[in-house]
Amino acid sequence: GQNIYIGIDAHLKNWTVTVMTENSLTKTISQNPDAGTLYTYLQRTFPGGNYLSAYEAGFCGFSAHRNLEKYGIKSIVVNPADIPTTDKERKQKEDRRDSRKIARSLKNGELTGIHVPDKETEELRSLVRYRKTLVKEISRHKSRIKSHLHCFGIAIPGPLAQASTYWSGKFTQWLEEVQQSTPYGGMVLQSTLATVKHLRAELLKINRKLRELEKEVMYGFKIKLLRSIPGIGLIVAVTLLSELETILRFKNLDKLCSFVGLVPRTNTSGENDKTGKITSRSNKPLRGIIIEAAWIASRNDPALAQCYLELCKRMKPNKAIIKIAKKLLNRIRYVMKNEKEYVHSVVQ
Repeated sequence: GQNIYIGIDAHLKNWTVTVMTENSLTKTISQNPDAGTLYTYLQRTFPGGNYLSAYEAGFCGFSAHRNLEKYGIKSIVVNPADIPTTDKERKQKEDRRDSRKIARSLKNGELTGIHVPDKETEELRSLVRYRKTLVKEISRHKSRIKSHLHCFGIAIPGPLAQASTYWSGKFTQWLEEVQQSTPYGGMVLQSTLATVKHLRAELLKINRKLRELEKEVMYGFKIKLLRSIPGIGLIVAVTLLSELETILRFKNLDKLCSFVGLVPRTNTSGENDKTGKITSRSNKPLRGIIIEAAWIASRNDPALAQCYLELCKRMKPNKAIIKIAKKLLNRIRYVMKNEKEYVHSVVQ
């Protein structure tokens, strides 16, 4: 049958769907957010067609994609920023207009789907990202406690004020014993402290669950390989495995660096060729953790340490570390692709 192009603007309570045929027949409908309902409509209105659909990556994740595929509707999930958009569509945003835009771009062959991970990898990714959220929340609540102490002029005792003893058992015990002139201030302090304790307990549970991955057949060997690289510990290794899933989907190092977001902005026009700052387009969880790992690797790997010192002679440290991060990514790619442990370089 002929190709039927389906653009879906997905929302919590409804889908706005635009259907286009090869001869430009266009229909736009609003329906329940259900792949089965859409399939029934397509079978009734466009029987025997080859159904091709696309929707923007967003809150519904990849569940809609899997449901569409289950009904034989070939689906891709696209980055919203990669959909060609006119100035009018940008300034007059509507669900119907958005779904027509997706269907039109799909029909014109202008859309490239993002990688869809398997369900196990997606769930592991959600746990790793939730862990990062917990770490941020703990840091935020700790800052609130310190701000509260400063606000009311409560000085931290000398031995506990050192960075090495911050948030130790003794420091937490001292916070529990802090007395304020009224119960109101004390309630704020103790309530925030209780939240920190709860979040730290949840973080400990997640860390234990992630450590169990080292014993699993599917992840244990890969984690061992990655941890052989300087700068990479358990959390970095698990983040890499959950965000990348397989290194084989990247044809070369440039593709991997582009995905992570370690490439500059470029502006080439005529004889002008400009290279700007690092691009904002990135996998944010991965880029942040790779740069953190690069700082550690630049101190522990002799070859990377020497390279970093040479780079710092002609550029700022923050720029030099991006180049080290690229070299670290190259090591990660080699180890994962060849399934061989990293061998430390020896500087003569």
